[in-house]
Amino acid sequence: MKLYYSPLACSLADHIALREAGMAFEAERVDLRTFRTAGGEDFARINPKKYVPALILDDGTMITENLAVLDWIAGETPALQIGGAMGRTRVIEALTYITTEIHRAYKPMWHAGSAADKARAGDTVLRLMQPLSDGLQGDYLFGATPSVADFYLFVMLLWADRFALDLPLPLLGLRERMKARPAVQAAMAAEGIG
Repeated sequence: MKLYYSPLACSLADHIALREAGMAFEAERVDLRTFRTAGGEDFARINPKKYVPALILDDGTMITENLAVLDWIAGETPALQIGGAMGRTRVIEALTYITTEIHRAYKPMWHAGSAADKARAGDTVLRLMQPLSDGLQGDYLFGATPSVADFYLFVMLLWADRFALDLPLPLLGLRERMKARPAVQAAMAAEGIG
């Protein structure tokens, strides 16, 4: 199995999830400006969408889209699943909110928005994160152990740090708990993220 990633992109969530799951995989960096892989391949030939993550399974099947990759990893890993009749639904609900609302809200901050655009984006990100902060059900979104939604939220919390956003205390705590996890440390080290 091979994960194509770009450092500090949302694919970090998948990288963490694969390590948390204990799955054997290779990881290959993609330069999203040139669309070249670390091995010199044309990434557009691998994934015509030209963005990460892209996960190539052992049988050659490719999964793209962060939510889909994370859902697949969770489906293969009972320890990353949330129990109860609504467990998977709640995780997909959180993943969808993170990807369609929070992730998207960062766009002006990453892509040369004006100072005013960046300030508005920061305010929007913080407003959108508040329901997740208020809804923590323990140390993580759904209790005492992290789910794949926590891994994606963690990346958004790293972005908040990058852009000097003042997160609510519960989310600062979640970010620090995530940073202490061996799988997170290993994924960040492998991607060269300090």
